[in-house]
Amino acid sequence: MQIETRPLTVQDYDELVVTMKRAYPQMSESIWSKKSIEKLTKIFPKGQICITVDGKLAAVALSIIVNYDDFGDDHTYVDITGNYTFNTHLSTGNVLYGIEVFVDPEFRELRLGRRLYDARKELCELLNLKSIILGGRIPNYHKYSDELSPREYIRRVRDKEIYDPVLSFQLSNNFLPIKILKKYLPEDESSLENAVLLQWNNIYYSKKPNTMQDSIIRLGLVQWQMRHFKNIDAFYEQVEFFVNVMGDYKSDFVLFPELFNTPLLAPFNKLSERDSMIELAKLSEQIKNRISELAISYNVNIISGSMPVFENNDLYNVSYLLHRDGRIDEYRKIHITPNERKYYGMKGGSEIRVFDTDCGKIGLVICYDVEFPELPRILADQGMKILFVPYLTDTQNAYMRVRHCAAARAIENECYVAIAGCVGNLPGVNNMDIQFGQAAVFTPSDFAFPSNAVKGEATPNTEMTLIVDVDLNLLKDLHYNGSVQILKDRRNDLYETYLK
Repeated sequence: MQIETRPLTVQDYDELVVTMKRAYPQMSESIWSKKSIEKLTKIFPKGQICITVDGKLAAVALSIIVNYDDFGDDHTYVDITGNYTFNTHLSTGNVLYGIEVFVDPEFRELRLGRRLYDARKELCELLNLKSIILGGRIPNYHKYSDELSPREYIRRVRDKEIYDPVLSFQLSNNFLPIKILKKYLPEDESSLENAVLLQWNNIYYSKKPNTMQDSIIRLGLVQWQMRHFKNIDAFYEQVEFFVNVMGDYKSDFVLFPELFNTPLLAPFNKLSERDSMIELAKLSEQIKNRISELAISYNVNIISGSMPVFENNDLYNVSYLLHRDGRIDEYRKIHITPNERKYYGMKGGSEIRVFDTDCGKIGLVICYDVEFPELPRILADQGMKILFVPYLTDTQNAYMRVRHCAAARAIENECYVAIAGCVGNLPGVNNMDIQFGQAAVFTPSDFAFPSNAVKGEATPNTEMTLIVDVDLNLLKDLHYNGSVQILKDRRNDLYETYLK
């Protein structure tokens, strides 16, 4: 007999269905969908574990990582899984949350469940997570519900006066009961919709710096003065000046404006607008890598405004998220303005996603994008807490469109929105001659936030920095206890916003 513990894959799905039906014959209508398994194995492949016996799938354990402070001890299975979307998974979270375990009855004598739990514990230690938490079923409770409360039932199972196939096993694996969860899993009739919140603590855990363990996130916004640079080294010197300042003030993020490197267009001014932008795009890879080095050196995440990228004869407006650990993500502006099409022949991107950072999930859109409410709403549904908006506006009315739309996005999506743009004049560069800007951070509008829903704002049209602290825990409290609860009160029975 050969027993192997390994990561679950999508190719295991057909066997998974057979095994799960055998494990839960009374819950055959609650079989995991292939779409769910595909997503779990994509977003957290290490957390999906299976055991095979002589090549046959025999046991499965599914998990996600969550920032447990976002949920607390009062939650349901729907809450913790984001209504089965698993958008609650956060690679920088602090808790490994078990969402499923089952073993084929044919192999239960082999103690495969213990192997799965040992694998989870090893993963928890490897990822330096604080604990494993799960909502455990109590499938034998229906036999005693007439005479015992759930609390008394747990006590008697713990004292080994009653045997429960799930709870007894979890207690034997050093999981400690925390509390009873009511209406945790509605389809679990044998547990009468009750579950036991259980926890296993990782004794090797050490608190990591710069994570969502600390809910206060410091944002640094650069209100960038357009000026001529004698060469690219002078440009880098100015960028590093701001990054250095933000690093000294322990900022978690630095936000530069849209197309803040366009002063480097000056040598190409005799070319057409499109051709000059293509020439500038040839510098973007070098600039991206240099700023990434600054992110690492100064220990700060940098949103590098945006830069042109020329690819397959198409021009894109691209913003790079340069993580302080060296990772690089990118976002391509989706909504292209009439002027961008007219002068540069810009093309819109096609990917909408949130980004996992060491400070939680953030969203990133560029200027005109923020004027389309569907886009940030999709990001909010994916777990975004902070939306960054680099922009470039020439006139005050153009700026006010961005400002008012950004403020609205903060209220309707229960998040913070940070905007930063260029200021000043740039003679001698076609189509970049004047700018109007005022960096700001907007909040939801409720008692825990400023009465005008503006956390901070810079002086208009002046080169400066704006440093603002935002508290992610206030967003959580707003979501559950706000005067209005916009995300929860949507009439999804009448309308919805979804990603194609």
